[in-house]
Amino acid sequence: MSAARIWPTLVRRERPSLYLKVLAPLLALVAATLINLLLYLVMGKDPLAVFHAMILEPFISFSSFSEVLLKTGPLLLIAEGLAIGYRAKVFNIGAEGQFIIGAIFASALPVWYPMATGQWIWPTMLLAGAVGGALWAGITAFWRVRLRANEILVSLMLSLVAVQVLNYLLLGPWKDPNGFNFPQSVMFQYDAMVPLIIPGTRVNASLPIALALALAAYVFMQKSFIGYKLEVGGLAPRAAGYAGFSEGRAIWLSLLIGGFAAGLAGAAEVAGPIGQLQRSISTGYGYAAIIVAYLGGLHPIGIIFSSVVMAAIYIGGDNALVSADLPIAAVRVFQGSLLLAYLMAVTFVRYRLAFPRPMSGAPA
Repeated sequence: MSAARIWPTLVRRERPSLYLKVLAPLLALVAATLINLLLYLVMGKDPLAVFHAMILEPFISFSSFSEVLLKTGPLLLIAEGLAIGYRAKVFNIGAEGQFIIGAIFASALPVWYPMATGQWIWPTMLLAGAVGGALWAGITAFWRVRLRANEILVSLMLSLVAVQVLNYLLLGPWKDPNGFNFPQSVMFQYDAMVPLIIPGTRVNASLPIALALALAAYVFMQKSFIGYKLEVGGLAPRAAGYAGFSEGRAIWLSLLIGGFAAGLAGAAEVAGPIGQLQRSISTGYGYAAIIVAYLGGLHPIGIIFSSVVMAAIYIGGDNALVSADLPIAAVRVFQGSLLLAYLMAVTFVRYRLAFPRPMSGAPA
């Protein structure tokens, strides 16, 4: 028998089951958890202690859960913006750089005008950060549309450029003269801080803003004609072109939306829990949000739940570093294995295994 008759093949399902779509991320989370617990056992760590610190404690401890909510905001913002582009097959991998530039744009106001007062400051900072992120993503859009460059490479390389811009500012013109030579800006004034919404915690108004934008993303992608055009352009670009949908316009819109959301998240970070511009602003949110977007099935509602899960992994990982003596890379390994498990699970949502049928008269 030929090789084609021996091995099963993947056949695309005509209509993937909604039940399987919902089950895939749950199975991926369980599989990634079991794989990582086994890895911790091989490393000589106590799997039960790690499971309690990383998976349970973020939800059973009020202080830890408040930090989960805090981290949910930026992850949700960035992932919602990226998902719109990914559904249009525009792959923005540079959200980390757009996040950093957004933080820089937002910080310009309190750095240049440290004595300014008024409740208009923090909303203006958020708007400035969103505009900055969109402008940075616009560079990628220009290269993609005008010069036919690959948006994955351009956006990723621009993230490295953004880090160097941040380093230049914090080691040069924006360095706090009273900061004991640390690479950081001055502390922001009170009116430059995003208001807290839960007393006794660091959870601020960026979380309801992120939830509101998630709802807006749902309406945009599910109910609007522009969102329909973007999705059609991603699923069937030739049909979209025949219908008169502009590919270049779709690329510009997808990247600008992603940059806007990432820049807004960066602005909320410096105007929220940090309160100044620091080199540590580059926390990997832009890369983790890619996992969040796919784990949520690129659906605005699913991304809300996946952002909570990813935020819990961040906080649980920090807990496990202390209580279970895990290495700092353990969180990144968990995130990567979670994405890998989800991609494997979603493959069997979209495809089924077709086994070869023995040919009549073929020798046994």
